[in-house]
Amino acid sequence: MNINSLSQKYSVRKLDENDVDIIYDMSCKNDIFYQYHPPFVTRESILDDMGALPPGKGYDDKFYVGFFENDSLVGLMDLILDYPEKEISFIGLFMTDTRYQNRGVGSGIISDVILCLKSSGYKEIRLGVDKGNPQSYSFWIKNKFTPIREDTYILMGLRI
Repeated sequence: MNINSLSQKYSVRKLDENDVDIIYDMSCKNDIFYQYHPPFVTRESILDDMGALPPGKGYDDKFYVGFFENDSLVGLMDLILDYPEKEISFIGLFMTDTRYQNRGVGSGIISDVILCLKSSGYKEIRLGVDKGNPQSYSFWIKNKFTPIREDTYILMGLRI
C-alpha cells in the first residue's frame, strides 16, 4: 500500500522510534482518551504500540503512520491490513492533536483513509472503542461506523 494515498490533504509517513517525542507531545494532551483508556501514555508505551502485532500478522501489514501539516503532527493511526481476515482493515489507534479536534480534521482524514482502502480492494474497516468514552464513540458514529458487538471494548465496523 502506498501510504501517501491515505490522505489528500496531509503528508503521511511511517512513524518510528525517532518520532516518539512528537507522538508523546501530541498524545499526552488527549486527556479524555486516557481517562477511558488507562494507563496514561509514556514513551515506552508508544514504542510498545509501534511494535505490537495481532496474532498471525507481520510488519508488512502494519502501518503506524503520522499525518503531517508541514512539520507538525496533526494525527496518528495504527492500521493493520487484512485483519482479522482478508479484505478487512483494523484501526488499532487513531488520534488527532487537540488543536485540530472539533474542526472536521479527524473526519477528513478518516474519509481519505476510507477512500484509499476502498480503492485498494478492502470491503470493511473495524476498530475498538473504549466503553463509556463519549468523545470516541460519537466520532466514529458520526463517521458512519456502527457497533458490531460489545465486550471489553465496543467493536465497530464500516462496510466500504
